[in-house]
Amino acid sequence: MAKDRSQREDYTAPLRRLLLGALLLCLLGIFLVWRIDSPRVERFRAQVTDKVVPSMEWAMVPVTATINLFRDFQSYQRLSEQNRELRSELRQMRAWKEAALQLEQENARLLDLNNVRLDPQLTYVTGVVMADSGSPFRQSVLLNVGARDGIVDGWAAMDGIGLVGRISGVGQNTARVILLTDAASSIPAAIQPSGQTALIAGDNTAAPVLDFLENRELVRPGDRVITSGDGGVFPAGLLIGQVAQDPSGRLRVRLSADYERLEFLRVIRHLGNENIKTPGDIVTTDPIDDTTQITEGEEAVDG
Repeated sequence: MAKDRSQREDYTAPLRRLLLGALLLCLLGIFLVWRIDSPRVERFRAQVTDKVVPSMEWAMVPVTATINLFRDFQSYQRLSEQNRELRSELRQMRAWKEAALQLEQENARLLDLNNVRLDPQLTYVTGVVMADSGSPFRQSVLLNVGARDGIVDGWAAMDGIGLVGRISGVGQNTARVILLTDAASSIPAAIQPSGQTALIAGDNTAAPVLDFLENRELVRPGDRVITSGDGGVFPAGLLIGQVAQDPSGRLRVRLSADYERLEFLRVIRHLGNENIKTPGDIVTTDPIDDTTQITEGEEAVDG
C-alpha cells in the first residue's frame, strides 16, 4: 500500500508541472496572437470572439447579477439618505408651520389693536432713536426731538404698537425716554376685561412686574394691559402689553412694543385730564348765569 501511494505521488507532481507549463504556453500564445498587428490575425481574432463570447454568456450571469446587486445596494443607500433628508425637512416644515400659525395669530391680534381708536385730540411728534444709555442699571433711549418741537417732560412715547416709556429730560434738540423696563419706571395701568387697576414697575428685565393688584383672582395670563390715566400723566387707553406669569408665579407684563427694534418713537402730546369740580361740568362746559335765568323768568311772568 505504501508503494502504490508513493507511485501516485511521483506521477502527480510531473503532471501538475506539465499542465501548468501548457497553461502558461496557451496564455502566452493568446497574448501574442492578441498583440500581433496583422489583417489575418485580426480576422482570426474576430472569428474566435464570435465563436467563444456567445457561448460564454452563462459564465457572465453571476458577474452581471453581482454588479446589479451592488448597484441596487447603492440605490438603496441613496434612497435611505433621501428618506432621512425628507424626514428632517418634514420636521422643519412642521416647525415652520407652527411658527406661521403663531405669526398669523399675532398678526390678527395686531390688526385688532390697530383698529383701536384713540382720542382724536391726541397728536404726536415722531422722533428718531439716536442712541441708548448702554447701562444695565438704567434703560433709556435718546430721541432727536426736544424743546424746539414742544416736547414736555412726562409725555408718553410709543413705537406705533405699544407704550415704550415716558420723556424724562428734555434738551433743546434732544429728549431722553425712560423705558418701561427701567427700575425707576412706575406706570398706573388697567387690565381688561376685568377692569382691575395695577402698577407696572420696571426691574431692568424685559417683562416689568405687575404690582398692587386689587384682586389677583380676576386677572389671567393673556389679559390686555393699557394705561389707566390715573395721575393725569398718561392719557388712558394706550396699549402696554399682555399679562404673563413667570415660573415663580409672579405676574408680569409682556410688552407689545418691540424693544429690539426701536427706530422711531411717537411722543404723545398730552396736556393733562380735565378736572371736574361740580357735577354740572359733566353736562356743559359753559355755566349759565343765575341772574340771567331769574330776569328771563320775571319777564315771562310779566308778559
